[in-house]
Amino acid sequence: MKKSLVLIIIMFLGTLSSVNAQKFAGLQKSPTDISYAKKDRNAKPEIKVVYSRPQKKGRKIFGSLAAYNKVWRTGADEATEIKFYQDVKMGDKTIKAGTYSLFTIPGEKEWTIIINSDLDSWGAYNYEKSKDVARINVPVAKGDELEVFSIAFKKVDKGYHMAMGWDTTVVEVPFYL
Repeated sequence: MKKSLVLIIIMFLGTLSSVNAQKFAGLQKSPTDISYAKKDRNAKPEIKVVYSRPQKKGRKIFGSLAAYNKVWRTGADEATEIKFYQDVKMGDKTIKAGTYSLFTIPGEKEWTIIINSDLDSWGAYNYEKSKDVARINVPVAKGDELEVFSIAFKKVDKGYHMAMGWDTTVVEVPFYL
């Protein structure tokens, strides 16, 4: 009886050591974040953006890390995703409710904002222009220096402006409901 009890204890302890041996990933270098467009704090979202937030870390950002005139994933890691809970207008183009990828083409004076139907892609490596749903050009503005790429919404008369900023660059994308 003592031998079987000892054997059971040894087997149990062996199981514990294999559970403790589980490896978990470390913290992301560019943490994932979500930004919502809502009428008020307690309202359901009208637009949601899921993106990764790269950090400046002393690097030159636009025109270097995020090259001018080339498609950018608009953040880090997987392509940024944007979900519209109802049909919206971006410029003169109506975008149906649904989830899309958000790509950009940064420029010195203006950015091209791209809503694309391809989902779950890593970066912009497999970007296909043929899957674009809508495009708009928006002007570049200068703002306070941001260490971390950020996206935020502000309510306007007929919808929202989505502000994207990093380093001292800020662009605003109008969405109308």
